Amino acid sequence: MNFLYIHTHDTGRLLSPYGYRVPTPNIENFAGDAAVFEQCYCAGPTCSPSRAAMLTGVYPHQNGMLGLAQRGFSIDYSRHLVQWLNRHGYHTVLSGIQHEAGWYMNKEDADPIGYCENLTHSDEGYRQEELVKWDMENARSAADWIRQYDGSKPFFLSYGMFATHRRFPDWVDESVNQNFMQPPVPLPNTPEVRLDMAQFATSVKWADDCFGVVINALKEKGIYDDTVIMLTTDHGLSAPYCKCSLFDSGIGVAMILRKPGAASNGKAVNGMISHVDVYPTVCELLGIDTPDWLEGTSFAPMLEDSSRTIRDEIYSEVTFHTSYEPARCVRTNRYKYIRYFDTDWLKTNCSNCDESLTKDYYLTKGLRERPKAAEALYDMVYDTGERNNLIDDPACREIADTLRRKLQEHMERTNDPLLAGPIEVRPEWKVNRKECMQASSKNPDDYVSLGRKKS
Repeated sequence: MNFLYIHTHDTGRLLSPYGYRVPTPNIENFAGDAAVFEQCYCAGPTCSPSRAAMLTGVYPHQNGMLGLAQRGFSIDYSRHLVQWLNRHGYHTVLSGIQHEAGWYMNKEDADPIGYCENLTHSDEGYRQEELVKWDMENARSAADWIRQYDGSKPFFLSYGMFATHRRFPDWVDESVNQNFMQPPVPLPNTPEVRLDMAQFATSVKWADDCFGVVINALKEKGIYDDTVIMLTTDHGLSAPYCKCSLFDSGIGVAMILRKPGAASNGKAVNGMISHVDVYPTVCELLGIDTPDWLEGTSFAPMLEDSSRTIRDEIYSEVTFHTSYEPARCVRTNRYKYIRYFDTDWLKTNCSNCDESLTKDYYLTKGLRERPKAAEALYDMVYDTGERNNLIDDPACREIADTLRRKLQEHMERTNDPLLAGPIEVRPEWKVNRKECMQASSKNPDDYVSLGRKKS
């Protein structure tokens, strides 16, 4: 059995199979033939930690990807899923973005991950807002490779898109009406935010076009039913209170997976799963053994019985994005507990919010001074926007104590370095000061470390 892994940037669940008014007909058509997981969560709502956790099967604080790969953070690549599949007879292929190594886009660079083959086109000459066009070049390369596939070995093909990462295009596709764009929870419904969402919808339309190119190649080759197909993303929308936050708008992700002939194809699957469950699931679906370091549990049984559950809770974390903002959470079906460890900075970290029309709007309304609670407890049934903190409610004291204990036990069992106190910034890590207002600042005064190379 082959495996096709398709992934986008910063999309959360903002796709039409999850009920959002965005133009993703190819993905919606695929979802009608696949299992749609309604409660999938990433292990870290920033790009590299999320992907590294999914593809090593352990949490970011265990694999070392505490921040972004292009800012100097890394993992033990011998534990990457790609290298495990290489050792088990798979031909592994990359076309497009990966985000688990500082080697970022170009196939001319050395590959520490270990793909057998890299089809990725150079991004040289593209402005950032044009990289969605680069996505289509890589989609066509992946499709061409599929059409020429000789069947001598099963394959694992990763097709990664820049979309829907910022910058979004500064125009709106003709299929999108910005007047009809309802921003997702918890964002406000204002003209500025609706325009931002319309430009997001334009980006996600291009992602859908690329998705269609790759899926159609499988069908044309006649191997659609010989391939497990997984579509997911790294974390939520790039906007305040989404990406780099432990709210569901940050950690909730799409997971649409098709195992040929599975009973859950075409159904919504409601049980909670985590990205750390992907590695053992891939191994089970492909019939290979699993390494002994995995934290996750295979959700393959849920593909045959959509009512099955494998988890009572999930865990997610932030340590660095562009600046240091250590936080951890545990979420059950009913409640979520969040703890921030940087108690000397209990207000919004603007550095960890990417620049956007939505951020600009919030800044006019005092975003910088908005407080964050050192501890928070939310009732996820009655407070889906996570705005009513129950941590001091006497009626919820037992619930808070239980989740506080669960998080502590998780951190102890997984040797979370935060238990020993604040994490010291290493010279090789590029890290903004927490006072920095822009994630993409070019001012050297905005950095704790400029990411000097190891000696």
